[in-house]
Amino acid sequence: MARQIYGGIGKTFLWKTLSAALYSKGEIVLNVASSGIAALLLSGGWTDHSRFHIPLHLTDESFCTISPSSKLGELIRSTKLLIWDEAPMYGYSLWDKTVVFGGDFRQILPIIQKGKREDIVDASLNSSYLWDYVTVLKLTVNMRLCGIETDADTRSFVQWILDIGIGDVGEYED
Repeated sequence: MARQIYGGIGKTFLWKTLSAALYSKGEIVLNVASSGIAALLLSGGWTDHSRFHIPLHLTDESFCTISPSSKLGELIRSTKLLIWDEAPMYGYSLWDKTVVFGGDFRQILPIIQKGKREDIVDASLNSSYLWDYVTVLKLTVNMRLCGIETDADTRSFVQWILDIGIGDVGEYED
């Protein structure tokens, strides 16, 4: 049975290619990520907290306060594509935009204080009402290994990373 390898499949390359294609046509693309490190890898990337004024301390009453007539509201309205890396970390209510939700849905989960497994699953993007409108595309070729000869140590490391991602390594308590 073939297994998918998620690390190194070229998500960042794909985001940069999509952005460049639209930039070349004069379109606006917003690139955001849930962490600063991932945002740094994106063309003109911001953290989602900074770009959309998402409160850092969320409650059930939290929401983003972006006025439609503000500069940010105007930017969002004129945006052709929103690329959101590490997207599985948040629940969503978005504008009428084309959005690329990226990330490894097996590795990145929403953070729910004192949440049980079912609370985390319920808060995930896959459980959102938006999921009915999502077309899922999967990248399955590890671009770091594509077309090169790999030694046994490299293949072993890649398999180990994959096994961690699907939960085949360690005990349940780990």
